[in-house]
Amino acid sequence: MGTENSSELEITEPLLVEKDLKIPAFGEIPHWRDQITIRGLVVSALLGTLFCIITHKLNLTVGIIPSLNVAAGLLGFFFVKSWTTFLSKLGFQVKPFTRQENTVIQTCVVACYGLAFSGGFGSYLIAMDEKTYKLIGPDYPGNRAEDIKNPSLGWMIGFMFVVSFLGLFSLVPLRKVMVIDYKLTYPSGTATAMLINSFHTNTGAELAVKQVQCLGKYLGISFFWSFFKWFFSGVGDSCGFDNFPTLGLLLYKNTFYFDFSPTYVGCGLICPHIVNCSVLLGAIISWGFLWPFINTHAGDWYPADLGSNDFKGLYGYKVFIAISLILGDGLYNLVKIIAVTIKEIYNSSSKQSLPIVHEVQDHESSKLLVEQREKDAIFLKDRIPSWLAGSGYVGLAAISTAAIPMIFPPLKWYLVLASYIVAPALAFCNSYGTGLTDWSLASTYGKIGLFFFASVVGTNGGVIAGLAACGVMMSIVATAADLMQDFKTGYLTYSSAKSMFASQIVGTAMGCVIAPLTFWLFWTAFDIGDPNGPYKAPYAVIFREMAILGIEGFSELPKHCLAICYGFFIAAIVINILRDITPPKISQFIPIPMAMAIPFYIGAYFAIDMFVGTVILFVWERVNRKSSEDFAGAVASGLICGDGIWTVPSAILSILKVNPPICMSFGPT
Repeated sequence: MGTENSSELEITEPLLVEKDLKIPAFGEIPHWRDQITIRGLVVSALLGTLFCIITHKLNLTVGIIPSLNVAAGLLGFFFVKSWTTFLSKLGFQVKPFTRQENTVIQTCVVACYGLAFSGGFGSYLIAMDEKTYKLIGPDYPGNRAEDIKNPSLGWMIGFMFVVSFLGLFSLVPLRKVMVIDYKLTYPSGTATAMLINSFHTNTGAELAVKQVQCLGKYLGISFFWSFFKWFFSGVGDSCGFDNFPTLGLLLYKNTFYFDFSPTYVGCGLICPHIVNCSVLLGAIISWGFLWPFINTHAGDWYPADLGSNDFKGLYGYKVFIAISLILGDGLYNLVKIIAVTIKEIYNSSSKQSLPIVHEVQDHESSKLLVEQREKDAIFLKDRIPSWLAGSGYVGLAAISTAAIPMIFPPLKWYLVLASYIVAPALAFCNSYGTGLTDWSLASTYGKIGLFFFASVVGTNGGVIAGLAACGVMMSIVATAADLMQDFKTGYLTYSSAKSMFASQIVGTAMGCVIAPLTFWLFWTAFDIGDPNGPYKAPYAVIFREMAILGIEGFSELPKHCLAICYGFFIAAIVINILRDITPPKISQFIPIPMAMAIPFYIGAYFAIDMFVGTVILFVWERVNRKSSEDFAGAVASGLICGDGIWTVPSAILSILKVNPPICMSFGPT
């Protein structure tokens, strides 16, 4: 997810079976309606709110969002298990907590917090506001005062409801093809299913209790540390631990410092080592070498007296070079995944023409075969009729085609209709790609829509039309991939396809309200979009600039900026090719361009934090691999959740104009 979810895992089919897992007989599996419970929906709403807050915080600060699916499954298990244990001790008869109910909760939470990302609160929606317009500059070609739409709860909730459900209906008829016929792995969905299955065995339940205790401990530590930090953060942007020159004042000036953020350290523990090292490498290249080098040419390459956020100066280089890396990486992966998809489909169709013979060689393989058939039967038992999916998509597309031009007048109805005709094909490509690589390219598809529609509409409203079209594309493509990921989880936990689909719809409806409300908390409490503050909203400027680029072309870039951009765009493609053609023992050390791009614009401080997280995990793996595998995710989730929860009281204090009592700052002697 902000960036695309970049955890590349490989899980082979035999791993999907847990040897000590008791396979439920048909009679033990609840009816699909019984898998959706009131207690489950209440827990989903609570966790959905928490994860929306965390997603907004990450989106508005650095734009990297790690997968929180495992935390959703773990916390869902903890809350319902605690509730049922408490009631049974009071003497009430409670319905047993099943793996199917656990899966439904996890699905609902993921659907809810997924909208905090695909809803564009840190990217395309906020790129329309007045602050981003002023930041780019009223005199900047293509940046018109008419292309402003400030956030407001009414239209944001309306827009969410209008665009968020189409993705769910676009691929439902293909669920058997994707999950059973192609046997796509969906690594995150598979990992979550294995986790949920393990909770509902005796040994797994014991480990789950320990993991929850560990998560709770680090959540408490993270929350109280963030509370403690607040006292020293003063008024303004240069106070407190967030601006602590841990590596000296010279490096601090170039944003190299550890800022004691539990969230980014937690992200470093969750994200793969190569992602964290790529982020740090990007920070060293940009803030260590490139920006100081370009700075020495002030007065020659660009006017020396410009403000720090003027696009005709150094700021322009930062934004456009980051854009070129992101686009190079995104477009390469898009082409690669479409090529892989076509090849796999061709291979599958040629294989399916051959008769399939199952030879039962021994007891173990016969058990696996019986188990697989049982899963297939349960998954296909509660069918979602194709006519329902088709009519649902057409009906929602018709409502959306009529409603979106009312919210965004420059995006005409026929352009919305055109995007809905193309979207299911893109949604299929993205879902298939996610199934193979665990990498959702939703924001890449969104950026392609942004460029295309901005250039089609032109100077008169193209910026707003492009950004709104980006939202339409991103919503469909992201929710379709999430749905198929959750179908895979449901398949492996013996959950009904109907309960999965219903929980996705309920979770999406929750997200349409919760995501805008939690964003509004940030919007009213903090100075969102201030390039010198903590909530920089880095993607707002990037997305608006992309829309302007789609209309104006490259005419107004500073000197040599275009040449450097071309260099980084080609470098991103070359690095990706090297990652794909070299053997795994070499490619595991080749950086990921998308991850390298983020610090180019934001700064190096969060790269240091994430690298601290990755060093802790690396040492932990060397000292005790079993312990790190069992508890690293829980520690990371606790650090991220605790800091995320502190955001709520911190926002309330800010709204009430209660300022921290102390400003701790540093200067040379």
